[in-house]
Amino acid sequence: MAEQFILGIDLGTTNSLSAYMTDAGPVVVRDAGAAALVPSVIAFGEGNRVSVGSEARDHAVENPLSTVYSVKRLMGKGLADVREDMEFLPYPIVEGANDTVRVNVAGALMTPQELSAVILREVKARAEAALGRRIDRAVITVPAYFDDAQRQATRDAGRIAGLEVCRIVNEPTAAALAYGLDLSGRKGDEQGDVATVAVYDFGGGTFDISILRVSGGVFQVLSTDGDTHLGGDDLDRELIDMVTSEVRQRYGQGIEFPPATRQALRLLAEATKVRLSQQEAATIQIDLGDGRSFERVVNREEFEAWASKWVDHTIEHCRAAMKAAGVTPDDIDEVVMVGGSTRIPLVQRRVAEVFGRVPYTAINPEEVVAMGAAVQAGILMGMQRDTLLLDVTPLSLGIETLGGAMGKLIMRNSTVPCQASEAFTTYVDGQTSVDINILQGERELAGDCRSLGKFQLAGIPPMPAGMPRINVTFLIDANGILNVSARELKSGQASSVQITPAHGLTRAEVEQMVKDSYAHAIEDMTAHRLIDLRNEAARILTAIEKALASAGCVLGDEQRKHLDAAVAMLKAKADGDDPDELWAAMEAANDAAGPLTQAQMDEVLRKTAVGRKLDEI
Repeated sequence: MAEQFILGIDLGTTNSLSAYMTDAGPVVVRDAGAAALVPSVIAFGEGNRVSVGSEARDHAVENPLSTVYSVKRLMGKGLADVREDMEFLPYPIVEGANDTVRVNVAGALMTPQELSAVILREVKARAEAALGRRIDRAVITVPAYFDDAQRQATRDAGRIAGLEVCRIVNEPTAAALAYGLDLSGRKGDEQGDVATVAVYDFGGGTFDISILRVSGGVFQVLSTDGDTHLGGDDLDRELIDMVTSEVRQRYGQGIEFPPATRQALRLLAEATKVRLSQQEAATIQIDLGDGRSFERVVNREEFEAWASKWVDHTIEHCRAAMKAAGVTPDDIDEVVMVGGSTRIPLVQRRVAEVFGRVPYTAINPEEVVAMGAAVQAGILMGMQRDTLLLDVTPLSLGIETLGGAMGKLIMRNSTVPCQASEAFTTYVDGQTSVDINILQGERELAGDCRSLGKFQLAGIPPMPAGMPRINVTFLIDANGILNVSARELKSGQASSVQITPAHGLTRAEVEQMVKDSYAHAIEDMTAHRLIDLRNEAARILTAIEKALASAGCVLGDEQRKHLDAAVAMLKAKADGDDPDELWAAMEAANDAAGPLTQAQMDEVLRKTAVGRKLDEI
């Protein structure tokens, strides 16, 4: 069993921790002081000294430029994606290769993966000390709405930390696994019983909502929704904005907030938020230097007014997830709360309102994801043979087709692992290669979706347009990582790629993709249909042109005039924007070309029959 040991790790924006599986269930790793949480904060000191966790956080004000936090928000991102964060982060962020970000630590440029690896090493070391064993394998959790780049970045961080990442698990799904072991006689624990569970995961930097069906040890995700850039950090920022605004009103708009002050403001805001979850008011005090100070009492009602817009966003995602799963609040048997931000009274009230029931809070919301990761580790080690996890992919995936349409192969909320294939062809005679653009999103046009990557299938033997049969296959593995392959069936020529986007989705993109897909559904479908019809019209026109060149002489004058008029009308309608008129023009052109098609078939049959007996034909 020693060589098979796998640790479950929750790599969080604000805090990280780990757990392991035993015969009695998951156990959270704690240090000598019984603390489970490792603050996801790194401090770089003199002489290459690196501290992680509480020590780094406690000295952040003294070392503002060399103390790094909220690294998870940078994972798999480009510089344009994090510009809004850069205004509030005291440490310098610069652009790296391939449109990725780097953190400048005392002149050394470090990737978010390297920084996350530092946190993972600390979590790993604490587990090794607590368990008295070497650990080199792990299950690591990620937000359900992490895209391919962010998942790959998390795997890379694990590798850098010396861990073989056996599985990437979505955080709300991991929480449901831990919940499933805590049913204790409630609905869903007996074979045949079914429980529908909503997992509301509001962490420091991300938000996810997942709807699951739990039955007889099978955990099936019905839908997932969320935002990879919505969390407790945003609530902290409301408090920071209040302080900076009132300080400028008092001392002038030109007052500067140096890195040390910004670090102090962040820590103060986080502590104030926590206090306001436990009491009705909290006092903010901060030394601004040069004999200036700021003091103010903030009450819970004020804080909730500032925080409500962010909480409302999470409720919008909850409604979208229920709609996608085809359930109503009355169908939900249990609501599980995950993440430190769920301790906020406003959050608990709003969740209770939208689901019509008091959320289940028996499991520590800050530990439940790590416990679920340990359960998944136990499954991989063969300790939980009666448990099956069926997760989903959060966004639709497909390729760009001729004319700029989005050809979806895998729909959002499809169960993973999954595979889908579709056959395409060429539209140009003698075409020897095709460029394949892989897309992610809910809209019908490629320009409205996110490009994940491109690759080329080359070496196709030259053939007439429409003859090659190009089979494109999408495969999403259990970690949510996408692999795409293409094969030309006649020649056997093949190509494949594992999609790793240069950076992740920006704050509003995922949410906007889904919203736009509903708001623009009719016009999108019309545009998609028009593209398909134009492609088919081009094929018909090409076929008629070739047929006229080879057998046009068989048509009488009236037939030729009728066909020419139909072709002219088809060309005109192909340039228009009415798909119904284009469809009618295509039908008319096909009818007008009927005598020509019949003549071609007769000619083929005549040539086939020459010199042969009837029974030979």
